[in-house]
Parts: sequence; structure tokens; C-alpha cells
Amino acid sequence: MKSTNEILLQAKASVGVMAGLSAKKKNEALAAMADALEANAADILEANADDIAAVRDTMNQVMIDRLLLTENRIRGMARGIRDVIELPDPVGEVLETLERPNGLTIQKVRVPMGVVAIIYESRPNVTSDAAALSLKSGNVCVLRGGKEAFRSSCAVISAMRKGLAAVSLPVTLINLVEDTTRESAKELMTAAGLVDLLIPRGGKGLISACVANAKVPCIETGTGICHVYVDDAADLDKAAEIVYNAKTSRPSVCNAEEALLVHEAVADTFLPLLKRKLVDERKENGLTPVELRLDERAAAIIEGTPAAEADFDTEFLDYILAVKVVKNIEQAVSHIALHSTHHSDAIVTENPQHAEVFVSTVDSAAVYVNASTRFTDGGEFGLGCEIGISTQKLHARGPMGLKELTTYKYVVRGDGQVR
Repeated sequence: MKSTNEILLQAKASVGVMAGLSAKKKNEALAAMADALEANAADILEANADDIAAVRDTMNQVMIDRLLLTENRIRGMARGIRDVIELPDPVGEVLETLERPNGLTIQKVRVPMGVVAIIYESRPNVTSDAAALSLKSGNVCVLRGGKEAFRSSCAVISAMRKGLAAVSLPVTLINLVEDTTRESAKELMTAAGLVDLLIPRGGKGLISACVANAKVPCIETGTGICHVYVDDAADLDKAAEIVYNAKTSRPSVCNAEEALLVHEAVADTFLPLLKRKLVDERKENGLTPVELRLDERAAAIIEGTPAAEADFDTEFLDYILAVKVVKNIEQAVSHIALHSTHHSDAIVTENPQHAEVFVSTVDSAAVYVNASTRFTDGGEFGLGCEIGISTQKLHARGPMGLKELTTYKYVVRGDGQVR
């Protein structure tokens, strides 16, 4: 087993090779990686089955779904890589040109970060997404997946490295940390001089640990306590569909809704409608019903579980929804300011003034009017597959695509000028 430090050193040594690749060569490599994923699907599925078997008795079904790979999901991973091929190469883009009176030409040029390390948990598809975006943006990646998905990630990396070898590129352009203990995560956080950007993707504990301990530049990502506020001017049928999608389409992801705020003027009508849709109809159709955790005012209208104070600060990643009745839009915005993780928050309203108040005062990476929070995604935003969703403000915010994996430098051209 290679040590994490050895892997970081080989990644750093590969930065020069990566920096010299043309857009054409990078796209050729990506195409070969996508082909190799599909060609090696049987090996990947076998490894994934071993991962699933190891956690079946200790992990709930929603989290197993995060870990599970199928033939369709592998095809989707390959399709995600091919989508990245179609995106413009950001490296070398001239962001700004200045002509100085002394004859100097100063250009601000987009360049790769260098070595990008990504720490993530139980979603093996992140392995291919991260590798593809890193390569296209000119970066060498060092990936550290969760131990529960290690076999799957190894198989995915092995396949993509076959793709690199097929186009005569070093396999060290994409790397997987072999140590699955917490020590390897700590090494990545503190690898000053070897890691140029660290991106954690996972739960609150992982992200908090990275933010608290990192000695390398770090992007805070992922944790999503996402709200939907149903205004007094909402179309209630539209609101019910939005809430249904935001909560149930895939509850284990960070852009799923965790809290619902309902204006008191529509609560008596909307909450029974919602309970019918999220609880009763799902039971009737053999689907997992949503557990509604209700504040005192909501509990007076419909049946559910009494909400604890902590429920409005919890990323459930499950079929659970915290529900609160509010007096007005101002109280809704205040509640979001106190409890949001600045990921994705939505208002459902037919009142343009209320929509603008919400958009201008809610401080989140993505703010929605009359749409599900589930759209906060690199692919849905047209960025290709994403490296993560930043909930901070510097240097990137929201879904992180190719451009968010670059920085810039100034290129200054002269003809003998001295100062």
C-alpha cells in the first residue's frame, strides 16, 4: 500500500505533464476514460456488490442508495464524462487585457490550481465526476473516498487509468488515497505545499473537520439544510408538487429539502393537502411515507411527530421533513437566516414583490422562486458534472464546475521596459 504522502508526491510531480496538455489531448483522455468505465462495468459492479454486502446490516436504505451502482448509473457516469468533453476548456482563457501607457500589455489568464484533493463519503460516482472535471481543468486530482465505498472507487479509478494508458498518458494524473483511516484525511488537510485546493464533500462532521483543521486552501461544501417557504400568495397545487419533489425525489442528497415554512394564512388548507401527498398517498402506493416533524401550530392542523428544536438544524438525508407555520415572509426569511446552511432555499409565490424580497434577503448559494431546490446541481446548471457545491463565498459559490477549479495569473509582455 502506498502512503498518502507518496501519492501526494507523485501527484505533485505530474502537475507539469498535466499543464502541458492541449484541450484536444485532454478531451481524448476523457473519451478514453468514459469508454473504459463502460468496458469495465462488470468489474465495477462486482466491487460495488462487495461494498454493499459489507454495510447492508449497518446502513439504512437511503444511504445504501447513495452507495449503490447499477449498469444505468455507470452509463450515467460515462455520460457525465462525455458531457465534460463538450464544455469549453477554461485553461488559457484571457479574462482581461490592459494596455499600459509605457507599452506593457498585461493579461489576466485562467490557469489550473495544480493538485486538487477531494475528500468524500459514500458516493462512488463522485470518483468519476471529480476525475473528469479535474483533468479538463488541467488539475491533477487526489481522491480520498469513504471506506464504505473503497472497493467501488478502486474499480472506477482502475478503469479510468486504463483509459489514460490507452492514450499514452501517465496514470498518476488521477490518484486514489489507499489509506481509509481518518489519518489520511488529516494528511490531506495539512499537506501544505503539496495540495493546492482541498474540497470536502460529505456530512457536517467531515466538512467541519476540514474547515477547522485544514492548513491548505479549503472550500466548504455540501451540508444542505434547504428550505421551501410557501407564501400566502402561493399556488398551493404548485407548492405541493415542488415540496414533493424537493423532499422525495432523492432525500439522501444535499439539495433535498429538509425544512418547510408555511404562511399562516394558507396553513389550514395547504398542510392537509401536503400530508395527503407526502404521507397518505405514498403509503397507499407502497412508498416510504415522509415523517412530518411539526411545530406547535402545524401540529394543531395535521397529525405528525412533534418537532424538537434541533429538527430545524438537522440535515436528515432521509424521508423526514421539519414543518413550521410562520406569520409572514419576514418571519420566514428570519428563520432561514438562523437555520440555513446557505445552500439552497426556495419561495413559492405568485406575488412578484414577495419573490424579490426573498431573492434579495436570503443569503444562500442558490435562491429559487417557484422551483424545487433539487436543481442545485452542476449538470442542471449546465456546468457538466460538479466537483461539489460551495456554501461559502470565496473563491467559489454554488455548484463548482470547470472554472471554479481554476485560478488566474497575470502575464505581462513588454519590449525592454524597466521601472
